Amino acid sequence: MNLNSIPAFKDNYIWTLTDNQGQCLIVDPGEAAPVLAAIQQQQWTPVAILLTHHHQDHVGGVKELLTKWPNLVVYGPQETQDKGATQIVYEGDTLPVLGCEFRVIFTPGHTLGHISYYSEPYLFCGDTMFSGGCGRLFEGTPEQMYESFQKLAELPDETLVCCAHEYTLSNLKFANATLPQDMEINRYYQKIKELRAKNSSTLPTKLGLERQINLFLRTQDADLQSALGFKVPPQHAWDVFALLRQKKDDF
Repeated sequence: MNLNSIPAFKDNYIWTLTDNQGQCLIVDPGEAAPVLAAIQQQQWTPVAILLTHHHQDHVGGVKELLTKWPNLVVYGPQETQDKGATQIVYEGDTLPVLGCEFRVIFTPGHTLGHISYYSEPYLFCGDTMFSGGCGRLFEGTPEQMYESFQKLAELPDETLVCCAHEYTLSNLKFANATLPQDMEINRYYQKIKELRAKNSSTLPTKLGLERQINLFLRTQDADLQSALGFKVPPQHAWDVFALLRQKKDDF
C-alpha cells in the first residue's frame, strides 16, 4: 500500500491509499481539483471514498468526483448522507476496501456523528486527533471527545495517525508553553519548527509518539494536572481534558 497526502485549502490534507495496481481510496475530499490532478498525474483508479464527518472542507469535492466516477462507493456516518455518502456506516462496521478491512470507530466530539477508520497501521481520524492536539468541540462535549480519545489510545504504538489538518506547530507551541520543562515536548517542538520553516509536512504521525507529546493523551499525568491548577485529582476523568481544550481555545 502507498499512503499519500494531497494538500488542499490552507492547511487540509486529503489522504489517499493506493495498491500496486493503482486502485485508489480517497479520504475526506474537501475539494475535487487537487484530487483530480493527483489521479491524472499518477494514473490512479479511484474505488472508494471515506468520509469522517459533514464539514464542508471534508466533503466539498464528493459530488464532483461522483460526477466523474458515478460508481464510487462513498462511506460515511449518518451526518454525511446529504453530502454524497452512498453507504452509511456505524461503530464496529468493517469495510473491505483495497484488500484491507477498515474498522469504523465512533469518535464524536468535533461533530456529534464523527467517525474514524482503522486498518492496521492506518488511522484516518479526520478532525478528532491531531498531532499534538485534538479537534475543536463544535457540536460535542469534552466528555465525548475524551471517550473518543480513549478509544483511539487503545490502538498500537505503530499506528499511523492520518489527521486532516497541518496543526502540529500550533499544537506543540501550546504544549511547550503548558509544560515548558518537558524535554520530549521541547525537543519535538524544535523539530516541528524546522520542518514547517521548510514548508514540510509533519504528518502522518505515530500514536506511540503522540502518547509522549500530545497533552490530550496525557490527562492522567500528575505534572500536567498540576500545571493546569488541579490541587487534587479531578472528580471526573474528562475534567482535565475539558480544561485543556478550553485553554487551547484561548491560547
